[in-house]
Amino acid sequence: MMRRLLFLAVALLLLGATARAQEPLVSGRCATPDSIAFRGISRVSDATIRGDAGLAPGAVNYRAVDRAIRALYATGQYDDVQASCEVASDGSRATLVFAVRERPLLGAVDVEGTDRVSRSDVRDRVDLLIGRPVDPAQVARSIQRIDSLYQAEGYYLVSVKPETTTVNGQISLLFRVDEGKRLAVSGVDVAGNSGLSDKDVVAAMETKPEGFLWFRRGELDADKFAGDVGERIPALYASHGYLDAQVLKDTIKVDRARGKALVDLTLSEGPRYRVGKFEVTGSRRFSSEDLQRFYPFGEQPKTITSAVKGVLSAGRGGGDVGYFDQSRWDDATRRVSEAYQNEGYIYASVRPVVERQRVGPDSVPTVNLRWDVTEGQPAIVNRVDILGNDVTSENCIRNQIFVVPGDIFRRDALIRSYQSIGNLGFFETPIPAPDTKPNEQGDLDIVFRVKEKRTGNVNFGASVGQGAGVGGFVGFDQPNLFGLCKRGSLNWQFGQYINDFSLTYSDPFIRESQISGTITAYHSQQRFYVSDVGRQTRIGGQLQVGFPLFGSRFSRVFASYGAEKVSYGSEGLVSTINCSVITCARSTLGLSYEHDTRVGLPFATDGGKQTLSAQVNGLLGGAQYTRYTGEMRHYTSIAQFGGGQIGSDPVVLALGLSVRGGAVFGDPGGFYVSQKFSLGGVQYGEPLRGYEEFSITPQGFTEGTNGSFTAQPNSFGSAFYTSTVELDLRVNQQLNFDAFYDAGNIWARPRDFNPTRLFRGAGVGVSIVTPLGPLGLDWGYGFDRTTNGVKDPKWQLHFKLGQLF
Repeated sequence: MMRRLLFLAVALLLLGATARAQEPLVSGRCATPDSIAFRGISRVSDATIRGDAGLAPGAVNYRAVDRAIRALYATGQYDDVQASCEVASDGSRATLVFAVRERPLLGAVDVEGTDRVSRSDVRDRVDLLIGRPVDPAQVARSIQRIDSLYQAEGYYLVSVKPETTTVNGQISLLFRVDEGKRLAVSGVDVAGNSGLSDKDVVAAMETKPEGFLWFRRGELDADKFAGDVGERIPALYASHGYLDAQVLKDTIKVDRARGKALVDLTLSEGPRYRVGKFEVTGSRRFSSEDLQRFYPFGEQPKTITSAVKGVLSAGRGGGDVGYFDQSRWDDATRRVSEAYQNEGYIYASVRPVVERQRVGPDSVPTVNLRWDVTEGQPAIVNRVDILGNDVTSENCIRNQIFVVPGDIFRRDALIRSYQSIGNLGFFETPIPAPDTKPNEQGDLDIVFRVKEKRTGNVNFGASVGQGAGVGGFVGFDQPNLFGLCKRGSLNWQFGQYINDFSLTYSDPFIRESQISGTITAYHSQQRFYVSDVGRQTRIGGQLQVGFPLFGSRFSRVFASYGAEKVSYGSEGLVSTINCSVITCARSTLGLSYEHDTRVGLPFATDGGKQTLSAQVNGLLGGAQYTRYTGEMRHYTSIAQFGGGQIGSDPVVLALGLSVRGGAVFGDPGGFYVSQKFSLGGVQYGEPLRGYEEFSITPQGFTEGTNGSFTAQPNSFGSAFYTSTVELDLRVNQQLNFDAFYDAGNIWARPRDFNPTRLFRGAGVGVSIVTPLGPLGLDWGYGFDRTTNGVKDPKWQLHFKLGQLF
């Protein structure tokens, strides 16, 4: 009914089309008119309209007149055609008269009011030709087409009104669109389901009912709804063993007055299949036993990652023992294909076969599973090209590439190369996925494409402040010096009461070898306001050389030698150190080991890092002591949202585990504030969130004075241990959210180490990478804080700059 009224309104707006004809007289003189006349024509010629009517003077009847009227309407040139007979007063002549009203020509067409849908897409739905007569029926069809376009986008409340303007005898037609808002889904009714609940079905859909909170708007999107019906609901049932499930009927009931929609679904679940036999055919590179470990429905070894995934998926209704799960089967097939690609068989085909048996053992429907493998020949890497590196040298990038011409192509090596290039930090991320182009022999040419970004910074300026006088600063830091991956930094802050200078140069590949070197010289005057540590001035330098361990690309051994002298100011804790009594100079010989396989830096999502270091002090004079530290970090991604291909930048949920410890043997003399260990906070010493700096001592938790904590000599210990479990949501390489659990303690002597007595903290945090460096906020809850000796857990807000956990 609404469409008919709309059509009538359009017709009246465009001058109308009455389309009626007077019944001609067919008796007397009107039965044989002497002539035929046409009135109302201006742009159609007389000869054209006579030819269209197809009548000639002489005998006529009402059928001939009716055919002529229909023929004139069929030309599309007229809004109204009327026929009449005029007889002379003396009855000697009769004239058959056709009075017509010509349709105006269309001069221009436009649309207005589009916002949520592209204006060009709406304009394409208007099927009207400029310079042709305006047909009200075509206008109505164009409105219907626009309306259908918006409904496909979920805007069922759209209103389209045509407006006309006459210019120089031609009509300009404007379609004014009022898009309205998307329909809100008030509810989803599911019928025909018994194996899965309505809640399970709706949870798998992207079309969800509106809720009370602002983000549960429940907007109806036709594309998402089509994906629910055609993909997501069948996939849900297939993951629970219902391979024959289908949506029999889907209906959207629209209440335009309220702007609401009710979704009705009728399902047919079919039988639920158990897993039957399994076999592998066609595999020569891997044995059936090798591929059996990818089979998802057998006994699988439990890992930390699988355990966490199991906890996160608890309550979702999946993973029923013995029943077929299509999603797990597809994932296992993908991993088998990747296993072949990692061995160079990039042309291998792994075809998953699912054979249904409606009546299996014990009259239960089962599926027999099989992987049909066609291996082909392994591909060889023919050449590796790098494009887009206008600044960074090619050798610098090639040192991060693990695919070498002449070797068998391995997919995991390609991915590792891609990740290592991204870890350099010299190029815009995400880096485009590398191209793999087969040549005529079936071997591969690999192309890495990068886009340089600005690295390093130069800053300088002046300052003036009370107590500090006039000063200035000059800074330079370039991690890709000369485009050769060498790092250089120079910082100098000077003034009446401060003179802080440091110079560092690092070469990761000395003379294009695998030997690295770093040299540092510094004259550093620092004032630690944290817990009133005080001011110290350090003068010294260090030389460090690194070697790959057994040719490994990830493991290195570092040997270093350094010398340092320190003096202290007359305020804070360090003012109690008398360098004329105790030793304030040291020489250090160091040896360390590092194994780093992390990816996704600065917020790692996979891989790990292990470091062990030993320092022997006093061999060439100064304080005599030894210091040992060790750290182990491991990361694994447990969920990924979007961007499953190489080159994408998905949101990643990752689990991180870390353990760190250290011990000092001997007396570090005047260096105890930097060489011994302190615990708590994030700004000084070893971090432990949920507690203030220096609040944890070898004697236990210190309550402080009026809520403030001051560093004391007994705040430092000769041994420490900390561990952290983190659940990170890495949004991108600049933003990361995390939930953490920390535990740790310090001891006065290494032999006092007792890992059963640890201080615990938990909370949430956010970290962001800015041009000034990494910034972070952590809100930690200290479980083992006390007040007046009574347990009193509290929250503590931490701000960190320049380091990330």
